[in-house]
Formats: sequence, C-alpha cells, structure tokens
Amino acid sequence: MGQQLLRVQNFNVSSDGYGAGEGQSLERPFGHADPGEMFSWAGATASWPMRTDPGGSRGLDDYLTRDYARNIGAEIMGRNKFSPLRGPWENEDWRGWWGDEPPFRTPVFVLTHHPRPSFTLSDTTFHFVDADPATVLAQAKEAARGKDVRLGGGAATIREFLDADLVDTLHVAVSPVKLGSGSRLWESPEELFDRFHCDVVPSPGGKVTHHLFWRK
Repeated sequence: MGQQLLRVQNFNVSSDGYGAGEGQSLERPFGHADPGEMFSWAGATASWPMRTDPGGSRGLDDYLTRDYARNIGAEIMGRNKFSPLRGPWENEDWRGWWGDEPPFRTPVFVLTHHPRPSFTLSDTTFHFVDADPATVLAQAKEAARGKDVRLGGGAATIREFLDADLVDTLHVAVSPVKLGSGSRLWESPEELFDRFHCDVVPSPGGKVTHHLFWRK
C-alpha cells in the first residue's frame, strides 16, 4: 500500500490570503466574500459537479476540478465549514449546508470542541471529534482504508495542520479579489517555502493563479 497523503484540494483564497470573509451566517457561508467570484474558475470547467448545462472548459482548471475527488477516502473539516453556528449545539437539527446528498461520499471528520453523535446522509457519514490534528488524521486515515485524506478547510483548520507539519500536498487557487479581513490562510505563500516546493501556474481561464505545493 502506498503512502496515504493529507491533501488540500482546490482551496480558494483572496489575493491577501483569506479563505472566507467576516460575518459568516446562514445566508452568507463565506461572510463578506463572494463565493461566486472566488470559485468561478472551477464552475466554468467541464467537470464541475454542479454543472447542469453541457460544455465547460478542459485543460488545467478542469484537471484540478476532477482531481478534487480522486483517491480520496475521507475528509477533515473545521466546524465552520460544517456550520455557521458557534458554541454548544442548541439542538442537533443542523446537518450541514449540503442537503440530503452531501458531495463528499466518504466519512467526514468535523473538528469541534462540542462533539455530537455521528450521522449519515446518503453515502456521507459525519463524525464530530474534539482532538488534536495528529489524532484526527490517524482516525481519518483509518476510515479512508488506504486512500488519501482531504483537508477541506477552512483556513484556520488548514493552518493548524500545516503548523503541526501534517500536510503533504496543497493546491490553493489565489483569486485577484482583496478581502481585507476574515479567516486567513497566509499573509504570503512564501511562508510555506521552507517546507514545500511550489509551482505557480496561471489559470488558463485567467481568473486565478494556482499554487501547487508538495512537501520537500
């Protein structure tokens, strides 16, 4: 069995390094950031999972959109990717942003200081864990059964795993939008250059710059 990687896939940040803006709410999962603007590069591709009309671009953007799910056996995400709610769960009615058919189709480990029982929607099971990154990664790798684990975000969660030196590869799409505040991944991608090789490739669609990092 090959090495199981922890991969950040298609994570979008603003030109000043924010993955989401201030003031996340039910209506605005990304706070004051406009997700349409930040994700438009992926939405234009042939492989975009929500595509309803035929067509879409091929090439690098499309390859990266397809690669999102390749060989992924589990996902780890921060609580704010799962929910806009903070603090203890007042009730357990909230079951994520994604309706009855979440797009993950694998076990998902949600980091939270307020664990709750696991539940399954379609072919995705959500587990709620209060543990350090290394412990959660070990659980996710076991659940992934030999496949890789995707680290889904948000920015603070990715940073936590980077600081614990657990991330093997990152693909970050940097968009020309400036946010000024919010949840920040970095001030500059150069912060990671001591530990990672990095290829920087402009999107053929011209909307973003892809930063592809792999561990030295």
